[in-house]
Amino acid sequence: MLISSHFPMYKPAILSLPKDTALSKEELLVDKFLMERSGKLEMYYAPHNEYMNPSAKVVIVGLTPGWAQMRIAIQEARRGLEEGLLDEEICRKAKEAARFAGTMRNELIRMLDALDLHRHLNIPSCGTLFQEEHKILLHTTSLLRYPVFVEKKNYSGTHPNLLSSEFLMKHALSSSVQDELEIMKHTLIIPLGKRVEDILQLLVSEGRLTAEQCLWGFPHPSGANGHRHKQFAYHQESMQKRIKTFL
Repeated sequence: MLISSHFPMYKPAILSLPKDTALSKEELLVDKFLMERSGKLEMYYAPHNEYMNPSAKVVIVGLTPGWAQMRIAIQEARRGLEEGLLDEEICRKAKEAARFAGTMRNELIRMLDALDLHRHLNIPSCGTLFQEEHKILLHTTSLLRYPVFVEKKNYSGTHPNLLSSEFLMKHALSSSVQDELEIMKHTLIIPLGKRVEDILQLLVSEGRLTAEQCLWGFPHPSGANGHRHKQFAYHQESMQKRIKTFL
């Protein structure tokens, strides 16, 4: 199901892009895809977080889509528009192609399997959550639904700190983000990293989520997080207990 109505506004811009080629920042980080700007922070459009899977049993929440995810999602949407697909189908395909794409997805799957999540879902590996066979069990989203960049570089949650930025907090606590999580109130929610966890803790304190449904302590799987292995090992036992209890 679609959870916002931005996609139709960006169809002409997407269709104006070159076909069958890897798109560049010079083509995508431009005014026709710019949604908002605040100082050095810029938020651009990407279609993949327009789609929500209401049948999911597990929700993985990232901070914000990065450049790689933005590029893949828009390229997939370009193909879908050329094929004449419906908007919901286009956004779904964009999400499935782009979510945690690359080596980060492999690391995420490795961590989830190490927690035995796949056993509690009765699937052979969490890798199949990203494949046709078991994708119905997974929903992915971001606190900052659309890609945020600082001077055209991926925003990492610092400089500025998410909690101290009025612009970022407005989007992280937007009604659309909270409504999305509200629909998912009976799922296991996995926040990726401390910045996402901080916001979900805030939503728990407001009664919008329950602490029991959140997998606290899961590190961000990006290779840029050099402490992820240590963080994972420290919280592994408590996370395994939480999964067993909730699922």
